Amino acid sequence: MGWFFSWYLTVTLLGWLTFPLVYRLFPALADRGYSLSRAAGLLVWGYLFWLLTSLRLSQNDVGGLLLGLLILAGLSIWALRSIARRHGDEVSPFGNLPILVGWVRHNRRLVLSVEGLFLVAFAFLAFVRASNPELTSAEKPMELMFINAILRSPAFPPRDAWLSGYAISYYYFGYVMTAMLAKLTGVPGSAAHNLMTALIFALGAIGSYGILYNLLSSRQQAAKETENVHQSAVYGTRAAFLTPLFLLIVSNAEGFLEVLHRLGLFWSANTSAFWTWLDIKDLIQPPAPTPGWIPDRYLWWWRASRVISDYDLGGGFKEIIDEFPFFSFLHADLHPHVLAIPFSLLAVGAALNLFLGGWRGELNLFGFRLHVNLTGFAFLGLLLGGLAFLNTWDILIAAVLIAGAYGLSRVRESGWGWERAEDVLALGIPLGILSFFLYLPFYIGFSSQLGGVLPNLVYPTRGAHLWVMLVTLLLPLYAYLIYLWRAEKLIGRWRLAIWLSLGLVMLLWAISWVVGLGIRLAAPDVGDLFLQMQGVADMNMLFAQAGLKRLSHIGGLLTLLAVLIPALAFLLSRERRLETAEEDSPVDQAPLESSTNFVLLLILLGTLLLIGPEFLYLRDQFGSRINTVFKFYYQAWMVWSLAASYGIVVLSQKLRAGWNIAFRAGLVLLLLVGLTYPVLSILDRTGNFRLDGALILINTLQAGDDESAQLVARQELDSLWALDYFDMFQRQNPDEAAAIRWLQFAPDGVVAEAIGGSYSAYGRVSTLTGLPTVLGWPGHESQWRGGYDEQGSRQGDIETLYATGDWQTAKAILERYNVRYVFVGNLERGAPLQEEKFMSRMRLAFQQGNVAVYEAP
Repeated sequence: MGWFFSWYLTVTLLGWLTFPLVYRLFPALADRGYSLSRAAGLLVWGYLFWLLTSLRLSQNDVGGLLLGLLILAGLSIWALRSIARRHGDEVSPFGNLPILVGWVRHNRRLVLSVEGLFLVAFAFLAFVRASNPELTSAEKPMELMFINAILRSPAFPPRDAWLSGYAISYYYFGYVMTAMLAKLTGVPGSAAHNLMTALIFALGAIGSYGILYNLLSSRQQAAKETENVHQSAVYGTRAAFLTPLFLLIVSNAEGFLEVLHRLGLFWSANTSAFWTWLDIKDLIQPPAPTPGWIPDRYLWWWRASRVISDYDLGGGFKEIIDEFPFFSFLHADLHPHVLAIPFSLLAVGAALNLFLGGWRGELNLFGFRLHVNLTGFAFLGLLLGGLAFLNTWDILIAAVLIAGAYGLSRVRESGWGWERAEDVLALGIPLGILSFFLYLPFYIGFSSQLGGVLPNLVYPTRGAHLWVMLVTLLLPLYAYLIYLWRAEKLIGRWRLAIWLSLGLVMLLWAISWVVGLGIRLAAPDVGDLFLQMQGVADMNMLFAQAGLKRLSHIGGLLTLLAVLIPALAFLLSRERRLETAEEDSPVDQAPLESSTNFVLLLILLGTLLLIGPEFLYLRDQFGSRINTVFKFYYQAWMVWSLAASYGIVVLSQKLRAGWNIAFRAGLVLLLLVGLTYPVLSILDRTGNFRLDGALILINTLQAGDDESAQLVARQELDSLWALDYFDMFQRQNPDEAAAIRWLQFAPDGVVAEAIGGSYSAYGRVSTLTGLPTVLGWPGHESQWRGGYDEQGSRQGDIETLYATGDWQTAKAILERYNVRYVFVGNLERGAPLQEEKFMSRMRLAFQQGNVAVYEAP
């Protein structure tokens, strides 16, 4: 509980410390960036600490953290003084606080809503993690290793604890932020992982809340300035709560389908045409003989992240990842795509500020004329570079959104024309250069597995799978687009939108085949292998069968085109005219305002992210589009959830009488589908929040018969909800936990431990201590570095170190990798081991049970 409140107070104070700066940075937003101040504070503070430590101007300690906070405070004081000058007030040493105090008083409902939402969201997910704090499944050990390695690194760049002698080769900015909070509050890494998961959830909640609040405020302001426009009370602080719901809680329809499957619907004698047609793995198997409402298949909730399936022309199955935010927080993998959520929302806020007229000014850089001031340009560079450092996939999406918002703001000022493309390039090129150089120390030591673009020739997404994945967002978007079509009489842009949309699809299709033919000519062996895997004789047969398959699975592409075409048509419309509403019209007539254009931009960006993997994907070690679909669909969910929430609020306010009732009834049904998964999965994942076990322990305490049983029950009850995974590890492996605890406080040095495969218990010593080991998970190191060259013979050498009986051989290996500690525990004893050489030649530094730690002389 103490750790939770220490993080809550630290991040809250950080937000207040940063608020003067964001107030200065976001002049066009109704909330002046208040809902984004915590994320902005983490970004700026994290950047200052990382950069100063990387340049050896500060150290990786509390002093370095406080230096970063001091500089951040200086920036806020500068912002206060700048605000005072703009208001023509006398400038005091600390600026003009009364302006901010007055703003807070005037917007106290907004402030209380943001603060309440942050506390509730943070506490909710912290309780979820405390109910199941394990950090052993999937890639959680990797993330914990990064956090502890950064905490233990004497300098930056931080050490890779799974490859001694090397720095981390991964986008690790989010783990730096986690380690910063852990170090400042004195929280161990094994608890910081779970607290950071809860914090990201809370920051995502208030960030998305603020974006919808700002969009609705912009719409409301436009409505006040327009005559004959129906005013609504469904604005502001209450309506904005819808966005965190759709972004972070509402899920895909797979959970609802799990219930139908468990009930045995659409099955007859263990056969089902419906489930066979739907073809979602696990759901094509017959249900349990006894029907029920609650899915009980082992790890049934995992299937929701694997809805989309790919099959080659020969029928071979390829798994695709299609995570969505709630699954990520349920699973609690603190991956970069999760860590980046609040900062991606910060980028959306920055784009909205730019779109609404913030950062007005002119800037001339290297011959480029930018219609933005220096402050805005510098912050955008810091933000985009930070997103690349957080999750490299995100920078492209954020850059496109910011460029699109900038382009549309220039359209609003000067109209459409080829000059707008020049404006976007004039901003994009120097901004890209700035974002690169601001984070140059990161790029110097970074290598990646990405190796270009590959064509997707034979794996179109089925419409059924796309609808299961995105129905909870698609239906609100369709309803909103239909509303715009019925309410707004746009002149003459449908034909252009259709041609552009179809042209884009044909262009991507053509590029995919040009790239495919190029690979066939440049690497015939690779081409022959691909043809063999597809079961075709030549490229002509591949072209014909791939075309037939794409046509037979055209539903997914048509679904996306039905979003793309109207969004593009409305966005490109030059003229709008207000017409008198007909008596039977389901909506009030109203002109489009700027917030609508921004929402259309979000819809357009999300649709393009979903269309892209239909034809192309990024090359990596997976050899398929698994990772591209994963990352692009995740970003599409984010921007579409913002747009869908906005559309729901507008429709709830604008639709009349029976149409409004029908819409709200449909919304209730949609929420039933979208909330089935989070409700059932969270109970399954947490064991009903451990309440059943708590009741048993409480009954034992109340019985009062056996003192020893009461003592055990009291101890178990005290540890029933714990954020620190190490407590769980200690109960499961007391001897190894004691040895690892000793190493956590031992002098720095390389530790040798057994080496095994990924997604296993191997690497647990380096993971829990932050000390570098010779080699952790070989497969993951290969992914991060694009190959196995850096690993060399490490795995074989460590196996020899434990197995050999010859001290000279062992000594040479210890010296080669500068090993200080040799760990001998359960995994090491499960493989060939000659411990006598360690016992006779090395100092026994620690021993408990069958676990020993030997220290080199």
